[in-house]
Amino acid sequence: MANIKIHFLGASGTVTGSKYYLETPEINIMIDCGMFQGLKELRLHNWEPLPIKANQIEVVLLTHGHLDHTGYLPRLVKEGFKGKIIGTAPTLSITAIILRDSAKIHEEEAAQANKIGYSSHNPALPFYTMEEAEKAIDLFQAEERDKWIFLSENSKYRFRYNGHIIGATFIEFEIFGKLFVFSGDIGRKEDALLDAPQRPGWADFLFVESTYGNRLHPQENVEDIIIGLIDKTIHEKGNLIIPSFAVERLQSLIYLLWNLYKKNRIPNISIFVDSPMGNNVLSVFENYPKWHKLSISDYKAMCNHVNIITSYKDTWKTIDDPRPKIVIAGSGMVTGGRVLTYLKQLIDEPSTTVLLVGYMAEGTRGRQLLEGAHELKFFGKYHPVKATVAHLESLSAHADQQGLMDWLKNIKNIPEKVFLVHGEPTALDSFRTKIKDTYGWNVHIPKLYEVLEIVI
Repeated sequence: MANIKIHFLGASGTVTGSKYYLETPEINIMIDCGMFQGLKELRLHNWEPLPIKANQIEVVLLTHGHLDHTGYLPRLVKEGFKGKIIGTAPTLSITAIILRDSAKIHEEEAAQANKIGYSSHNPALPFYTMEEAEKAIDLFQAEERDKWIFLSENSKYRFRYNGHIIGATFIEFEIFGKLFVFSGDIGRKEDALLDAPQRPGWADFLFVESTYGNRLHPQENVEDIIIGLIDKTIHEKGNLIIPSFAVERLQSLIYLLWNLYKKNRIPNISIFVDSPMGNNVLSVFENYPKWHKLSISDYKAMCNHVNIITSYKDTWKTIDDPRPKIVIAGSGMVTGGRVLTYLKQLIDEPSTTVLLVGYMAEGTRGRQLLEGAHELKFFGKYHPVKATVAHLESLSAHADQQGLMDWLKNIKNIPEKVFLVHGEPTALDSFRTKIKDTYGWNVHIPKLYEVLEIVI
């Protein structure tokens, strides 16, 4: 008999901060190590010490590189973690890019808050520094997918391809003969750049994301909608601003716009890509061709079709450029990054259109825009929203409820317990009911910091 303790340290009742800590008789591991984003009450958790001892964690396994799955790593190291941080090679490349970019933003925001004085903290401190990010990156170790790797005598894991973003996997972790499956974020069956996710065939204990647990992606004609917005932008001599996640979404948008131009469905409108992190991610696609569908020639042609902005000086040149244009800039939920500079200057212009693509978490500026906010706060000041706001939910990199159910249907056994994570309350409850009605499985929705003990 073996006792396993599972600590739910994030993504419980919310879509951010994914962190699960497993105490086993032989080894202590953490699955993902994400930052909380969105609502202030969630972000405050980032600053609280973890209710576990970081120096007792021996290994961190990463499902993929997004900030809400990796952004706490530098703090974990600061709290005393000295073990290995393991992921697929593209996941670690993405994670390194994201951590460095995040550290830079934290440092810049703290410096600006201290200069302008809009923070209640004196002095305002960065959540972590570039030096702290580098210490975490020094602990990275890449492993292949589909290969069982032993961590101790009675525990082993393997990474399985999961779509969503380049390098993303779900994790099968076998402990004393029982299979624990962590879904990470599940991609979509039909994706322009990535293959369909693999699916688990067995799970004794299943931890599954529920981002779209209560929704189906709308049957939108994405190309026609984008063509309409571009026509409007040209007619009004305005700006089409697309806040974008730097990983996967930005590359998908570039590919989509390049294809539309190639098919003569849109004119040669100027397209600016202003996301230092997104530009770096493009190189990950070049370095790991077996993880996506793009040929090298298509990749190069797609990149040559857009103007890559590399300096903040060029950001301002782009804003001042009077021509109608498309700007794709980070971040996706309008929480930070270069897109804030564009919106601060252009969101009060009726000729501006803001196109939101994908999921907008509670408490983010993206969600505020989606819900019709008449003003937005940037760097301590409010700005009126006179721009048109459009939304394309069908570009999300997450599987919808049907996609999630399809991902589950290959499981041959009846899991002893299913844990629903990474979803807002209504999505979690709806998905719980769907699984129970369809499969009759025992489903539990854990609360933040809940600890469960499993006897094997």
